[in-house]
This record gives sequence, structure tokens and C-alpha cells, in this order.
Amino acid sequence: MNSAHSRQPLRINVGFLINQPIGVSRDMQFDFPELCLQPDLDLQNFKGSVRITRTPQGLLVQGNFDATLNSECVRCLAEFLQPLSVAFSELYAFKFKAVTESNLILPEDGNIDLGPLVREYLLLEMPLRPLCKANCKGLCVVCGADLNEGLCEHNSALAE
Repeated sequence: MNSAHSRQPLRINVGFLINQPIGVSRDMQFDFPELCLQPDLDLQNFKGSVRITRTPQGLLVQGNFDATLNSECVRCLAEFLQPLSVAFSELYAFKFKAVTESNLILPEDGNIDLGPLVREYLLLEMPLRPLCKANCKGLCVVCGADLNEGLCEHNSALAE
């Protein structure tokens, strides 16, 4: 679905659901080896799906997405791929009277861009202190050696 090089790769036309009976839904799949959610979230292995369901108030969008993000370990400074997963449900309302806390309104042209919404949820899942692995030993505070690769002369004395 859609090109990852498009300016809005997660933009979908949902106009066909507006006049459908309540309860009608449609599932859509997304799979991009690389995806940039503007302005600065560069993802790899982006996969996911959305179910869009017609409700009396609007269109309910239920999404599940997985991706990886280049990150840096706070202990050893090694680069690694940080896995991210999100699941959400949001209502795109037909009218301002039916708006939820998210303030999402279905655009008149029937196209919604899930990019900003997915970006927001993924950013909330990013760890404040990313670790390459749970038991990362970090760097020697004296010489800067990576203690995951072995003890340095400063730490070998402590191990004895």
C-alpha cells in the first residue's frame, strides 16, 4: 500500500465507508522496509494494520504497528535497533459535536493521514533510557572500554 517515498505514505481514503451501514469495517495492511514519519522519525521494518469501522459518531480506527528505530544505548553508546510496538483506537468524528479528547475530525475529502497519529503513539513508546540489552555493562568510567566485550585493567582489579 502506498509508497514509502510518498509525502504521506499512511494517507488512506475512507470516503467509501461514510455512507455504509453502522458496523461495516475494512482492514488495511501496511509494510514498509523504511519509513520516515515527518519531520524526524526514521523507522525500519514498519508493519501494521488498521481496522476502520463505521460508527454512528464517525469512523473508529483501530491500529497495531511494529517498527524498529536506530537508537544508541545509554550505557555503552553502541548503536542498535530499538523495537517499538503500538496499539491504539481513535475516533474520527463526522461532526464537532461528536469529537473525542483527540479532537480528530473526518476531513471533507474523506482522506485521513495516519502518519501524525502513528508517529505520536510511537514516540510515546520510545524508552527514555534505551538499552542495547537488559544486562548491558556499559563503559569503564576511567578508560572508556566497553565492558560488554571484557574487563579492562581498571575493572579487572575490582573483579578480584
